[in-house]
Amino acid sequence: MQADVSRFDALLGTDFDGQPVSDVDDVIYEALDDPRHRERVPGLAGLLNDDSAVARERFLACVALTTWAEPAGYDAVIDAARDPEGAPWYDILIDRKFSVDNTFAQLSLAVGDSDDLAREKGTWEQRTEAFRALVRIADTEYFDEKLGDLLDLRTVAAVLPDIREVVARGTAELAACRSQRFDLATQLVDLAAALAPVNTTAAVSLAQDVLSQDAGHRPLIHAVAIVQRANTPEARRFADYLSAVGDDEVRARVKEAP
Repeated sequence: MQADVSRFDALLGTDFDGQPVSDVDDVIYEALDDPRHRERVPGLAGLLNDDSAVARERFLACVALTTWAEPAGYDAVIDAARDPEGAPWYDILIDRKFSVDNTFAQLSLAVGDSDDLAREKGTWEQRTEAFRALVRIADTEYFDEKLGDLLDLRTVAAVLPDIREVVARGTAELAACRSQRFDLATQLVDLAAALAPVNTTAAVSLAQDVLSQDAGHRPLIHAVAIVQRANTPEARRFADYLSAVGDDEVRARVKEAP
């Protein structure tokens, strides 16, 4: 165990000038502007794939490698999405509101933060595939309102069919009136809203499908993002719909949209 702790401290508990840090995030994000992070990639990959290592340390190794746009990180995200509950770190982070796993929300943030390094390192395609894998489980795993907002326009265009598919599955789940572990309707609306600048028609159609099953306050509030992100006839008609079915706060937000 001590060897694992020492290895972890050397990789993520020490900055690139050799000074100890109290917050792993300091090292992870410092690396975005410091090429010396590349020297730690082999060690982190080894830690990530070490079945005997502490789950938290393996998870943070995955977060670091993913944020740094490394193939090993993206591959680990994709592997985790294939069998979410089988991921070695599943449930090490629990969302306070819904008491469900929060690790996929953090992994989606890591993929999102890797954009600049992915361009620099030529790993954009792997980044897209990692996002695709996460989108595909958005009807069953919780993303803490992160995933939809993290999808850049280039990625949205690439994963649009996957968004359509997962929103359709999630809508069918809502229609079946099964008890949900988290606010699935809002998460699906967020994914639909991500489409607005790329395909407003699809964004509105998918959001309306979700809202036809759950037109609660939070899904309606989040659906306003479509009106904010697109100035098209479809978006304006959707704004009228939201104003008609929403409460005063929804109507106020619609009016504030550009």
